Amino acid sequence: MADLSALKAIVGPKGWSDDPNTLAPLLVEPRGLYEGASPLLLRPETTAQVAAIVGACRAAGIALVPQGGNTGLCGGASPDADGSQILLSLSRMNKVRALDALDYTVTVEAGCVLQNIQQAASDVDRLFPLSLGAEGSCQIGGNLSTNAGGINTLRYGNARDLVLGLEVVLPDGQIWNGLRLLRKDNTGYDLKHLFIGAEGSLGIITAATLKLFPKPREEVTAIAAVRDVPGVIELLSRLRLATGDQVTAFEFMERFGIDLAIKHVHGVRDPLSDRYEHYALMRCSAGRENAGLRECVEETLGQAIEEGLVLDAALAESEQQAKDFWRIREGIVEGQIPEGGSIKHDISVPVSKVAEFIALADVAVAKAIPGCRPCAFGHAGDGNIHYNVSQPVDMDKQVYLAKWKDLNHVVHEIVLALHGSISAEHGIGKLKRAELAEVKSPVEMDLMRAIKDIFDPGRLMNPGKVV
Repeated sequence: MADLSALKAIVGPKGWSDDPNTLAPLLVEPRGLYEGASPLLLRPETTAQVAAIVGACRAAGIALVPQGGNTGLCGGASPDADGSQILLSLSRMNKVRALDALDYTVTVEAGCVLQNIQQAASDVDRLFPLSLGAEGSCQIGGNLSTNAGGINTLRYGNARDLVLGLEVVLPDGQIWNGLRLLRKDNTGYDLKHLFIGAEGSLGIITAATLKLFPKPREEVTAIAAVRDVPGVIELLSRLRLATGDQVTAFEFMERFGIDLAIKHVHGVRDPLSDRYEHYALMRCSAGRENAGLRECVEETLGQAIEEGLVLDAALAESEQQAKDFWRIREGIVEGQIPEGGSIKHDISVPVSKVAEFIALADVAVAKAIPGCRPCAFGHAGDGNIHYNVSQPVDMDKQVYLAKWKDLNHVVHEIVLALHGSISAEHGIGKLKRAELAEVKSPVEMDLMRAIKDIFDPGRLMNPGKVV
């Protein structure tokens, strides 16, 4: 490794560390799938410092791995194990640069924690709608670099849909200031979209101008036991129509996942008096109080019960009860951990194909690994299902996890046959890089590689990720 003193000098004594104890938690992917090594952690405080680091690394031929909150699940923020790559944390770049309530915009640095952006918007009676389980620790730079989704995509779109402009340090050390506030700008290529979802492979996002929205005045949360999985999608369609598309979030849960949450997560309770196999968890929101939204949801669910589409339902009577309903959904993720190995799939299919996907996948994984236990849940409103498969009760965990790639292949074949995606919101990173080349057309892969070569011919920006 080259002399790193010049990099240390750029950020000053508070901006770097080579202490193994400091680096250790940043070198491991959250699920433990990857553990890398790095001789140095850099924590720049300004965009100018990031640019200087990138320029110096390019001159020295040193690869950089940018990292936000290290909450990603595909190894996109993990350095290689050979210790040749520098870890670049944006955590000190955490300022809200500007917030304009009249313009419904906020400009933030990449290291801002998502929850803090949500709060800054709320403080001026606005909403920043990106919301996901890691929002208390994930950073907006990482959210944008992976085009994060979350529970509100149905209403507001993915991270990509929430961006007006970016500031990016390019692989040659230049700074592109694209922090525009414009809702319409038709002056050629929309360059920001090259960097959103690129996982730091084309440049490092250092700041972003984001869209804000009116803060809801009335919210209705409900949970319903539904006849079957096709019924879940039918209920979604009815609810969107009845409310004038005021459905903010619509989640699918199965009995197995709820049982795991109840069994392993403190405070999670069954939402209804009887047990059912299929559930829909929904939230609708309106811009004014007493807008009749609750009555509309009640009427829609009541009609569905009369027709046998919905078997039972409950509307949250308080903010705490609404939180309790959502705690069940969040608990499914945590509840899988004590059950041993879990092979994950973050897939999307057209919303109309969700039921068909689950039916086909359940049969296919049971054939591939008898006794395995599918745990399907997630964002049915936008077609993104987290199709996780827990190990058979009597199988060794490591033996089971060794089948990860084979089971991915089984599930992803079904996804592709339904014109879906093998990565709905978690990105590609290291985990799906090889498979990406198998599922994308040669034309798409050639275009992606060509873009990478134009921006980063030396392959020093987060190498080994995406392409």
